[in-house]
Amino acid sequence: MVKKIAKKVEKKVKASPKKEGKLVVPKDYLQTLAELKKQVQEAQLKAAFSVNKELLKLYWSIGKTISEKQATGGWGSKVVEKFAIDFQKELPGLGGFSRANVFKMKSFYTAYEIVSQAVRQLEELPVFSIPWGHNVVLITKLKDNSQRLWYAQNTIENGWSRTILEMQIESNLYNRLGKSITNFKKTLPDPDSDIAQQSFKDPYIFDFLTLHAAHIERDIEQGLIDNVQKFLLEMGKGFALVGRQYHLGVGTKDFYIDLLFYHTKMKCYVVVELKAREFDPRDVGQLNFYLSAVDDLVRDSQDNPTIGLLLCKTKDNLTAEFSLRDINKPIGVASYQTQLLKKLPKELKSKLPTIEEIEAEFAKQETFAQENLIKKPTIQKKKAKKA
Repeated sequence: MVKKIAKKVEKKVKASPKKEGKLVVPKDYLQTLAELKKQVQEAQLKAAFSVNKELLKLYWSIGKTISEKQATGGWGSKVVEKFAIDFQKELPGLGGFSRANVFKMKSFYTAYEIVSQAVRQLEELPVFSIPWGHNVVLITKLKDNSQRLWYAQNTIENGWSRTILEMQIESNLYNRLGKSITNFKKTLPDPDSDIAQQSFKDPYIFDFLTLHAAHIERDIEQGLIDNVQKFLLEMGKGFALVGRQYHLGVGTKDFYIDLLFYHTKMKCYVVVELKAREFDPRDVGQLNFYLSAVDDLVRDSQDNPTIGLLLCKTKDNLTAEFSLRDINKPIGVASYQTQLLKKLPKELKSKLPTIEEIEAEFAKQETFAQENLIKKPTIQKKKAKKA
């Protein structure tokens, strides 16, 4: 880190005009400058972190006081509203004490009051290590404390912004993570099997894709690549895209993997195959072949065994479990969801024809056209006779 900063500083020094003969810069000057700059940046980060934690402890204390006053002191909602107004008057220029925010402070306290009793120090709760805006999202969008704490911890580990946190909650990540049908317990050693299991989810939510119901694999693939940032966010931390339609030459034939990833935490390649239909047990054989080829042709000696992920439009869990039972390579099977007609209003959705109805209408039109072709010569003959 210091070396990178030193290089940046060196470029700036070289770019700045020099006055020859006036100043001789010592050899360790740039390195010292970079080290001190790094210390300042780290101190700024620690200061911001400390300020955030102290602010949250203040909000907790205010919330605790209001909660206790409402419980025993006869403070109704109107009194709390008056408190918010008077508090801002007493501390002019101080923001964050609107009526809505004061009530959120109370909710912040009551949400974790019981949880805080189980920890040694209040600051040990992950909610005290994320910004207030993130905490407001957790309080307003979730009711279960275990989920709130889980999302708070993942916010810290993954550096989620408030917008990303909201997206993860709305996509129900808590209940999707680790739910893929896999054979990891059998094919991977501990703790690799647990890490791999928690790296996959079911279903995968690709709601940034708008596809017709009869889409094909290439449609999904193109849509994912066109939205690669959102795609990688949904795949999760650690997934790095290596290539699309990744070429494998096996014997005299060419094969192409839909998507090839490298997982930085598991230290292995991940082959992802897309199926725009229901899961078929025969798909496992194809993916198993790809894993063998990648292990032999792509994987380095320091890499762990390649893992496969089969993404299908729909799947039967029992069928998937049976299909993986005697497979010796690590494979997971999951479904995916895209943006289809489900986002339309119910009253509008009910008026739209189904695929079957559209196909039936096309068949009617085709029959009608053929009948007209047969009738036209007959009509022309009748007109000729009359003439």
